[in-house]
Order: sequence, then C-alpha cells, then structure tokens
Amino acid sequence: MIILKDGIRFPKVTCADSDGLLAIGGNLSVDRLLEAYNHGVFPWYNQDQPILWFSPNPRMVLFPKELKVSKSMRQLIKKNHFEITFNQDFKSVIHNCATIKRDEQEGTWITNEMKNAYTKLHELGYAISVEVWKNSELVGGLYGVWLEDKKVFCGESMFAKASNASKYGFIKLVQWLEQKQVKLIDCQVHTDHLASLGAKEISREDFQKFLE
Repeated sequence: MIILKDGIRFPKVTCADSDGLLAIGGNLSVDRLLEAYNHGVFPWYNQDQPILWFSPNPRMVLFPKELKVSKSMRQLIKKNHFEITFNQDFKSVIHNCATIKRDEQEGTWITNEMKNAYTKLHELGYAISVEVWKNSELVGGLYGVWLEDKKVFCGESMFAKASNASKYGFIKLVQWLEQKQVKLIDCQVHTDHLASLGAKEISREDFQKFLE
C-alpha cells in the first residue's frame, strides 16, 4: 500500500494490488485528479474511507466502432424519444448519480467531496455531462472526464429515471465523441450494462498505451 503525500505524482500502475488498488490518501485537487486520469488512475471510495486510488487490471473499455445499439434503441433514436443536451446541468446530473438507488450497491461512492471536485473539473472544462430529458424533465444522464489531447473519455457514472434513458444518453455521447476522433471510452470496471453496449475488458498494459 502506497500512501500519497504532498506531491501529485502517482506510483507506477504496475504497483497496484490484485484488486487494482494503487494508493491511498492525498486529496481531490484539480491538479491531482488530472494527473490521475492522464495516467490511468481514478478515485473510488466510500464516505467512511480515506481516498482510494485504483488502476484495475483488466480494464473495461468501449471502442466506438464496437458500440452495440439494439433494434429497440434504434427505433427510440429514430423517433427522438428523448432530448439530449451536453453540459447544461452538470450539478443535477452528478447529484442524481449520487442519490439514485442501485440494486447492486448500498449507499454511494459519490461523496460531497467528489461532487465538489468534479464540479470544479467541469467548470474548468475537463469534465462533461450528458443530460437526457423527457417533457422538460431530467430523466437520465452521465458524466466523466474528457482527456481531449489523448482522445480518451473516462466515464464516471450514469443514472436513469426512465426506461432506456441512460443507454440513450450513452449512445448519443459515443456518437458525439466520434466526431471528436475519440480513441476509446474508459468504463473502468466490468458491468453487464456496459457489456450489453459493446464494452469489453483489455489488459491494463494495453489501456496505458492509449494514454502514452
């Protein structure tokens, strides 16, 4: 276990343990977060824990050309079933991601400290949000960190209050990122939801090559 001190540099990701845990401590300053994401590291911890930094192996990613859009989703998109906006209500998106109930977990890892840190990243242009609207109501969304110079988007969390809302928003995000020549979308760890959209696991070593 490596304990972070005053500097923002992280140890080599190969120092992570079998669960991907690389380091502990430090803070969520803008400089430290950007240093983390640019080196394949992200914070993930609960309210009652110190800040934990991860670099898992394998890594869940989506290559845009491998995006899977089901026939039913194609129909919804064709009908413009939802309205999509970008960066119009970041605070509401991250708040909903933090508070919505999830079957697979108790509580949330998106603490107030996390919300404040990523909101600051958003204000500086490093974090983006996707909003999904139905009848002027926010029914879904997602947010993440856009490493524009590396053409890598690091997804953080998504939520849905209406059926298919988060999938719809994710598909629209991938299409938007394709226009910006994105190389891949970092999904961090495996979930069945992401796998259904075409995401797959690659080695940490292969993932790091996209950041170099």
